[in-house]
Amino acid sequence: MTYNSQPMRLSALLLVLATAAHAQSLPRVLLRTSAGDITLEIDSVHAPATSANFLHYVDAGLYRGGLFHRTVTPDNQPNNTVKIEVIQAGMDSTRRSEALAAIPLERTSVTHLAHKDGVVSMARGGPDTATDGFFICIGDQPELDFGGKRNSDGQGFAAFGRVTAGMDVVRKIQHSPAQGQRLIPPIVIVEARRLP
Repeated sequence: MTYNSQPMRLSALLLVLATAAHAQSLPRVLLRTSAGDITLEIDSVHAPATSANFLHYVDAGLYRGGLFHRTVTPDNQPNNTVKIEVIQAGMDSTRRSEALAAIPLERTSVTHLAHKDGVVSMARGGPDTATDGFFICIGDQPELDFGGKRNSDGQGFAAFGRVTAGMDVVRKIQHSPAQGQRLIPPIVIVEARRLP
């Protein structure tokens, strides 16, 4: 009995092409900061609500004039038994009245987007409280996923994208001068826009 592998090769090729086309179709965002440029890929497929929220702030120009204001390093979280490493940013505070209502939490148990090195995620207090604040992971941060112990509610945070260029800038921001976790001075977001 002979086995024709041609259909299998064609199926594999189509799968590779579909995956490549999918990756190319994801929105990309350029964050120009006073410390350098960071490019993000937004996973609007796996985290559609969180991505739409973030892209609204980008398209409305609400991150322009915003700040990277927080750095979390192994040395500046003495009261936390579970340590993380992130930098955090938010919208232009003078336009706070234009902020959207808080969005439902898209848990990593549903999206399957883990908090790996370079992943972008929404900052929050309790579940369903995220608005404009976002953070970028430095190194893998599994305690920020659903079931993680960084937040006592165990619900994790809503990952929705990843850095595709500029992790050197992310690390530079993380190691900028700070008082506790507050960057002094904060790093300005000069521009935030979609890339073609």
